[in-house]
Amino acid sequence: MNYRAIIVAAAIAAVPALSHAQTQNPAATPGIDKRQEMQQKRIDQGVKSGELNQKEAARLERRQERIQNMEDKARADGTVTRKERARIHHAQDQESKRIYRQKHDRQKVK
Repeated sequence: MNYRAIIVAAAIAAVPALSHAQTQNPAATPGIDKRQEMQQKRIDQGVKSGELNQKEAARLERRQERIQNMEDKARADGTVTRKERARIHHAQDQESKRIYRQKHDRQKVK
């Protein structure tokens, strides 16, 4: 076996993986961004349908801003770590529950 051919073949096989790793932004948070967008839509829909009053909506939107600030701080150094992502996801889970409770509390805007 020609070791040089094996080394060249291994190097050629590794190039696509390396280029893919370089194109991924470690600070990218598309899942978090999409979820923030969906939760904002839930709040807007709740206001439109009368399930949320203005005070409830304002409170929920302030909490959404806090989550956005958490994300901005996590991105500030150029990398969002696994621990930071977990904290943001946990905050989003909690906020999702709050949105649900406020929308289903039998309190209607007239």
